[in-house]
Amino acid sequence: MKRSVTRLHALLIALVAMTAIAGTAHAAFRAPQVSVLGGSLQFFFNGIGESINVATQQDATTSWTHTSSSTTGYTILIESSGNAASNAIGLYNGSDASPTLFNLLTGAADDYSFATATFQPGGQLTVNRFDSNALPIGSSVYAGVDPTGFGFYIQGPGGTFYTQDARNPGGNAQALAFQGTGGNAGTWFLCFEDAAVNGTSDQDYDDAVILMESVNTTPVQKTTWGQLKSRMR
Repeated sequence: MKRSVTRLHALLIALVAMTAIAGTAHAAFRAPQVSVLGGSLQFFFNGIGESINVATQQDATTSWTHTSSSTTGYTILIESSGNAASNAIGLYNGSDASPTLFNLLTGAADDYSFATATFQPGGQLTVNRFDSNALPIGSSVYAGVDPTGFGFYIQGPGGTFYTQDARNPGGNAQALAFQGTGGNAGTWFLCFEDAAVNGTSDQDYDDAVILMESVNTTPVQKTTWGQLKSRMR
């Protein structure tokens, strides 16, 4: 159940790419499209001037890579749910059978907190976290991060859910991707559901809305859990 009054958090994540990735993968729409209930996600997009139809324009992309740009930016808008104070957002390597979770920021931080994450040579990721006044509140250094194929996750009391459907209970979509329009053309929105779809979920996909800038998609293909496991053999 959502709170009757929701709060809007903002999280800025800047991913600084130290190596260049050539070319851009072109995505396609999901088939079939996922049912988005309640109307709140559509209302959100309408309110920020996006001409996105959440029922018909869901993209098939489930993992990303940084571009040849030296700086990659993410803005994450988290609309509160009952789990908002304890949900965590982060990334993981899309090709790992059992992914390590690289935390970016938790819901325990105050409104408009943000983090910067820097990809460095050798698969190292440095994350610095700040409060809404840009004062530092912590940092982490992660090893073994793949900047050429990463997905995102949300983790909290409702469970841990991934942008790659095959990792989720029942293979269900827990995150929907949309291409930005108008002034946000070239960017991506990623919209999470923080409870199990077809379980306890209200299936409104507005529990975490992430604006991603200067990222490329990885090649779109249907991935099963068996295929994920086979990559590690």
